[in-house]
Amino acid sequence: MNVLIVEDDALLADGLSTALRRASYGVVHAADGRTADQHLRGGEFDLVVLDLGLPDMDGLEVLRALRQRKQPVPVLVLTARDGMDQQIESLDTGADDYMEKPFELRELQARVRALLRRGHAEIREKLRLGPLEIDPFARTARLGDAHLELTLREFEVLEALMTQAPRVVGKTRLNQRLALQAEDIGPNAVEVYVHRLRRRLDCSGVFIRTVRGVGYSIEYLE
Repeated sequence: MNVLIVEDDALLADGLSTALRRASYGVVHAADGRTADQHLRGGEFDLVVLDLGLPDMDGLEVLRALRQRKQPVPVLVLTARDGMDQQIESLDTGADDYMEKPFELRELQARVRALLRRGHAEIREKLRLGPLEIDPFARTARLGDAHLELTLREFEVLEALMTQAPRVVGKTRLNQRLALQAEDIGPNAVEVYVHRLRRRLDCSGVFIRTVRGVGYSIEYLE
């Protein structure tokens, strides 16, 4: 699950990012509204944690633009304690929940989990391809009757391929998903994780095909 944190307070943003990464979420941070809007136009996020008081383009503008594009991603708004009018306006504009600053980190994590459950209710069904089965929400995988042990980054690549199967997923898009988990990915990261997945899927009939110069697709060869 990938979360966009939109917060101009660097200390708070760093704390939130660290806590959510430790909980195995992919995290991207935007320090201003325009950067957040650009991320939302081009990225795939499962949740937005959105501060309202932002430079360049305030949080309500970001939220309004998001909903005008009919993007259904859940939004958790962060507001000042005396911002009742902003809270009401944010809910009317399309926010799914709000929290007043300062807040307990444990409560924010619980709100995040609740919104992700709500936002992904429609994809709670597992994805299947031949003997391979993954649960996008629980982040688990099975191959036949056996549990498939995957690292977080391996799962990210596999989920991206399974979601689009049998269509080709571009290498750039896979790199972007890996970058959500951490910034220290090398130029050949996608090739590395695809190679590892191929080894894990060997002899199962599930095959990751390379489309040279474009990306990869996953198929089941009966």
